[in-house]
Amino acid sequence: MNPDELLDEHDAVGLAGLVRQGAVEPAEILDAVIARIGERDPLLRAFVSTRFEAARAEAEGELPDGPLRGVPFAVKDLGCDVAGMVSTQGSRLFADAIAEHDGALVARYRRAGLVVVGKTNTPEFGKNASTEPLLHGPSHNPWRLTHSTGGSSGGSAAAVAGGMLPAAHANDGGGSIRIPAACCGLFGLKPSRGRVPDDHGLSGLAYPLSIAHAVTRTVRDSAALLDVVAGPLPGDPYAALPAPPGGSFLGALDAAPGRLRVGFSTANVDGVAAHPAAVRAVERTAALLAELGHRVEEGAPVWDGPATGAALGQVMAAATHTQIEDRLAELGRELREDDIEPFTRAVYERTAAMRAQDLVRALQTVVRIGREVAPFFDAHDVWLSPTLGVPVPELGVLDTSDPASMYANAARMTWFTSVFNVSGLPAASVPAGFDEAGLPVAIQLTGRMGAEAQLLRMAAQLEEAAPWAGRAPWPPAAVGG
Repeated sequence: MNPDELLDEHDAVGLAGLVRQGAVEPAEILDAVIARIGERDPLLRAFVSTRFEAARAEAEGELPDGPLRGVPFAVKDLGCDVAGMVSTQGSRLFADAIAEHDGALVARYRRAGLVVVGKTNTPEFGKNASTEPLLHGPSHNPWRLTHSTGGSSGGSAAAVAGGMLPAAHANDGGGSIRIPAACCGLFGLKPSRGRVPDDHGLSGLAYPLSIAHAVTRTVRDSAALLDVVAGPLPGDPYAALPAPPGGSFLGALDAAPGRLRVGFSTANVDGVAAHPAAVRAVERTAALLAELGHRVEEGAPVWDGPATGAALGQVMAAATHTQIEDRLAELGRELREDDIEPFTRAVYERTAAMRAQDLVRALQTVVRIGREVAPFFDAHDVWLSPTLGVPVPELGVLDTSDPASMYANAARMTWFTSVFNVSGLPAASVPAGFDEAGLPVAIQLTGRMGAEAQLLRMAAQLEEAAPWAGRAPWPPAAVGG
């Protein structure tokens, strides 16, 4: 089969189906992916390391007979270990850290038959809404090379939207799945708290806010991958959520979503409207959902915006501080000037003065915000909002050498995303067209706790009614339209 046809016309579920039918061998798919990476990654800089020879040996051997057997896959270089590969977390402090074992999620990916081809770029410790680490340099948006892929799963988004492979691992502590998906025209679901286990075990504090999943070209790929990773590890501190209908998120897509109650808003919790293209995308989607039979009305959950940002920042910063301290203890030395970026250093120094009661109050705020947001979903099944409050930024706008400016710009990127890390509710970014500059625009669907199947069904309904490309044309535009 033609390599371009393989990668351009088939998603992960489709490729796995071809393998099951005997129409293509896993090694053929892998060779097509390796060729694509060789052709496109020098421009996009999605990958920070690859394992082509090991992947080829796996593809030519006896892969597990899982649901995604023979499909190439990439893993974000943050909080997810692949045995024998670097695990840099996007930081110079971890530049030579090699993982001894696969993490729990990688073990599940392998059991599903996925073939890991490499690790993707991420900002340092995931602390930026744009993927521009000093260690690896910036990833470039496949729709416009001068623009950001978002963060912190920007390398994964660049790899998928750049047509190198159909899906890639991602994780989300404030919008880090949904923001890159929005910037790159992909589907990105952040699951409910507890749906996917903490892979790396870096911090029990970060885990309630950050959760792993994927960025994908299609809704069904996201559902299939969620089937692969969902479910707690023994001893996990969170109760298991209800299983999807029939026990499978992919199987749940066989049913229509039914008539759902949808509230929509185009402004953030403080009443500030999103950028005009995002406003129009929400209004178009609201009208489309009404045409599809849903009950649609204006409305939005209410929460304490400043407290949400402060609590998220404190909890995640404490986790990063501990991660840095543990690495320095492992290396047996003090922190050096060039170990971490200026923004990370500002976070590290600020949290050095954090008191135990500050952290306890931040965690109490996490609970309070969840209880503020949840009542909206007594009267609504889904909240429709923009994913991003601002257009896709140019590279350099979120510059970690200027912590104050970077934080202000990143905060605007997370107007609609971070609250659902704090509350733990599932939320998905769905492609919804383009702005006047030809850059992707996205809407966000949010549901009550455990309602991923419902969100996936609605997203699949939108995918059918208003299809999206899932990958950018090649070669990408450097400037202009």
